[in-house]
Amino acid sequence: MSGPQCCENAPKPSSSCGAGHVEEFGGLKSYVSGPSDSKLAVILVSDIFGYEPPNLRKLADKVAAAGFFVVVPDFFHGDPYAPEIAERLLRGWIQDHGPDQGFEDTKPVIEALKSKGVTKIGAAGFCWGAKVVVELAKYAYIDAAVMLHPSFVTLDDIHGVKVPISVLGAEIDQTSPPELLKLFEVALNAKPEVDGFVKIFPGVAHGWTVRYKDGDEVAVKCAEEAHCDMLDWFAKYLK
Repeated sequence: MSGPQCCENAPKPSSSCGAGHVEEFGGLKSYVSGPSDSKLAVILVSDIFGYEPPNLRKLADKVAAAGFFVVVPDFFHGDPYAPEIAERLLRGWIQDHGPDQGFEDTKPVIEALKSKGVTKIGAAGFCWGAKVVVELAKYAYIDAAVMLHPSFVTLDDIHGVKVPISVLGAEIDQTSPPELLKLFEVALNAKPEVDGFVKIFPGVAHGWTVRYKDGDEVAVKCAEEAHCDMLDWFAKYLK
């Protein structure tokens, strides 16, 4: 499900930020960062605000600095959710940009990575993007998955996961409340063939990993903790 929290703290996009660059990759305009000859890659699947927010690109650069080739595709084809457009409700935008289409759009990106010599691929999804990532994990298109404050992800999705998956959630989350995440944890614990990890961050709200304010030291620290957890997961299962 999605809700008002998905729209809170909307970031301002910036097409020029980041140490990487924008190119067409796998048929999608994408922000790419990191060593192009790396055999290890990570796909970051954005929330509804798309691939241009500075915090997301800074995170891509952080993952790239750990040795991964990082791709942040524009799954919305230049049409991210814009809350300032009052006449366009989130529900209508979701109908035009469903995670099922994001899942299909990721397949050519994965093929493009493999064609350039990448041998292991991880994917991290934020809010909307988490549903895309869990679908990739259910069909083992990737080698490791991380979901951060997921939206739309169901218990049935978790039952179907086939690759190591880490779920990083917020204590204050109407979209994926702690009660649901604890059910995810029970389901993963019942799957010994799949390594799973669930962590609920106290005192933070949905979206905290990419929609923090730079001047808020507490918020930055909480986001960085989640970023470290994500990187540790990829280091464990991709290297």
